[in-house]
Amino acid sequence: MDLLLLKIALAAYLAAATGLSLYLLSLRPAARLAGTIGLATAFLAHGGSILARSLAAGHPAFTTEYEALSFFAWLTVGVYLGVQFRYRLPAVGAVVAPLAFTVTLASFAFYTGVRELPPNLRSAWLPVHVTAAFLGNAVLALAFCVSLVYLFRERQLKEKRVAGRTSRLPSLEALDSLNYRALVWGFPLLTLGIVTGALFAKHTWGRFWSWEEREIFSLITWILYAGLLEARMVVGWRGRRAATVTIVGFAVLIVSFVFGHMLFPGGKHGGSFD
Repeated sequence: MDLLLLKIALAAYLAAATGLSLYLLSLRPAARLAGTIGLATAFLAHGGSILARSLAAGHPAFTTEYEALSFFAWLTVGVYLGVQFRYRLPAVGAVVAPLAFTVTLASFAFYTGVRELPPNLRSAWLPVHVTAAFLGNAVLALAFCVSLVYLFRERQLKEKRVAGRTSRLPSLEALDSLNYRALVWGFPLLTLGIVTGALFAKHTWGRFWSWEEREIFSLITWILYAGLLEARMVVGWRGRRAATVTIVGFAVLIVSFVFGHMLFPGGKHGGSFD
C-alpha cells in the first residue's frame, strides 16, 4: 500500500510541476490552480504512504535511506503549502514541485520492505532528533527554492524583461524577505537537530560526537548557515549574495543528506546504526 500511494504522489508531483510551470508561461489561472491542487494531492498521498509504512513497521518510517528521502520530500512540500496559504507564491511552487518529484523518485533507488527498528534506536530521542533535523532541512530547502527564483527574477529585471511571465514573479524585496524568514526558522531547527542528535548519540553509544562523514557535513552546513545569518543580521547582506550562499549551503546539506548514505553506508546514519 505504501508503494502504491507513493507512485500516486509521484504522478501528482509531476502534474503539479507541469501545471505550475505552464502557469508561468501562459499566465492562465487554471494552470496555477491545477498545479496547486496537484501539489496538495501529492502531499496527501505521500503522507498516506508514510503513515501506511509506519503502521506496518510499528514505528515512524524515517530510519532507512528510502524513508529518509521520502520523509524529507514530504516535509518540504508541507512547508511550502503552509507558506503558500499566506504568500501566494506559485513561482516558488514551480521549483518546489520538481524538487519534491526528484527527491521522491530518488528514494526508489533505496526502496526496501519494512524492517524492524534496531534495538539501539528504540528511544524517545529518535523522533525528537529526526523531526527537528528533517523539518529544519525542509525549511532550508524552501529558502533554496526562493533563492533560485530570486536569481531568475533579478536576471530578468537586469535584462529589462519585465513583461509577460516575469510579471507574475514576486518582487525582489518579497523574495529576499521570505528567504531571510526561512533562514531564521530553518537554522534553529537545524541546530536543534544537531544538538538532539548529539544527546541521542550520548544516550545510545556513550559519546556525543564520533566524527562520522554525515556529522562532519552537518557541521559544515551549520557553519555556512550560521555565517550567512550573521552576515545578514550584522553586516546587512541582502539580495544576490545572500541567495547565492543559501544555494551553496543547501548543496552541502544535500551532500550530507544523500551522499552520506551512498558513499559511506556504514555507521549511525548509513543504515548499520552501529
